[in-house]
Amino acid sequence: MIKHIVCFKLKDNSPANCEKAKEVLLGMRGNVDLLRGIEVHIDQLHSARSYDVILEVLLDDWKALDAYQNDPYHCSVVKTHMHAVREASIAMDFEIE
Repeated sequence: MIKHIVCFKLKDNSPANCEKAKEVLLGMRGNVDLLRGIEVHIDQLHSARSYDVILEVLLDDWKALDAYQNDPYHCSVVKTHMHAVREASIAMDFEIE
């Protein structure tokens, strides 16, 4: 299994905007068949080094991760929204047992 994690720092990290980002990200559930699991959380600490929203996705393998990156729903809905509202993002991908 592959875990794909993305942390987003939003341009406007108001509670409403964080909730909207969470809703958009969770919209992949049922729309992106490659997903084996998805979690989205909103930061509670709000420190200077905090990111606002975290996405954690489970996929079968590296090939599935590549396909996920080009999935039509992921690209047209999720990436479009998140690229518009993010100030910065960081990602990490790794194998889990």
